[in-house]
Amino acid sequence: SLSLSLSSPTAKNAASSCSSTRFEMANKLAHGVLCFLSLQALLLTGVRSATFTFSNSCEYAVWPGLLSGAGTAPLATTGFALEKGESRSVSVPSGWSGRFWGRTLCSADASGKFTCGTGDCGSGKIECSGSGAVPPATLAEFTLDGHDDKDFYDVSLVDGYNLPMLVVPQGASVGGNSSTSCVATGCLVDLNGVCPSELRVTTSGEGVACRSACEAFGTPEYCCSGAYGSPDTCRPTSYSQFFKSNCPRAYSYAYDDGTSTFTCPGGTSYIITFCPNTASQKSGENNPQAVPAENNPQAVP
Repeated sequence: SLSLSLSSPTAKNAASSCSSTRFEMANKLAHGVLCFLSLQALLLTGVRSATFTFSNSCEYAVWPGLLSGAGTAPLATTGFALEKGESRSVSVPSGWSGRFWGRTLCSADASGKFTCGTGDCGSGKIECSGSGAVPPATLAEFTLDGHDDKDFYDVSLVDGYNLPMLVVPQGASVGGNSSTSCVATGCLVDLNGVCPSELRVTTSGEGVACRSACEAFGTPEYCCSGAYGSPDTCRPTSYSQFFKSNCPRAYSYAYDDGTSTFTCPGGTSYIITFCPNTASQKSGENNPQAVPAENNPQAVP
């Protein structure tokens, strides 16, 4: 019979080979487990989504418009109708950026072409299909899961104003003085009746929107362009101060960052209310003053 002594070179090589094989298999198994766990983590991050709930507290119908930023995933809808008192939720994927607004005075003509008196996106349909709002329009702007896994958001009147809007974060810590505080912001005042005459947009003699000074006059000092294209040279004007005094948490001109941009932890969901009433405002009473991203103490309610 053939016997193999462990002291022989052949036996040692065989034992070494078996040991090496077991070591390689263990390494491959460990590597496989790590790859699996890494993949799971990536998948979990990738599928995390936020819910945006749009609520209409106006005395009239509103048609929200939704626009995804360049390079971000499109949403399941880009526009829909909300009758008085209605709400609708939309799932928004991790890493998304874009803007929302409300369209008013909308209807379809005999040919079926859909248009709106304010906030129209020019698509000819209820769905905006990648088109943004024609100014003036109150905007809610979001970048989700940005720097330090934070959401950045604001309500902007840089493109003018057409209706009151409130943004309230859900399911996150609120209040406090930290720059990471997750709090409500918006423009709660109806400005259409008090808009300066040179900015006012009217329908049948009634104010329905309020233009920005940039749109109304188109000059560099109002548009923060040309020689006025920096924070040092483009300063608040009497028109931007009109918006700021009425809606201190909203952007009033292009470089109004310090008191107008806010943050929440990534994965936060939000309620966006058009024409917020007392009940919807109370949902943000624990955090009535949003803490700016730069923690600017000048922000006032």
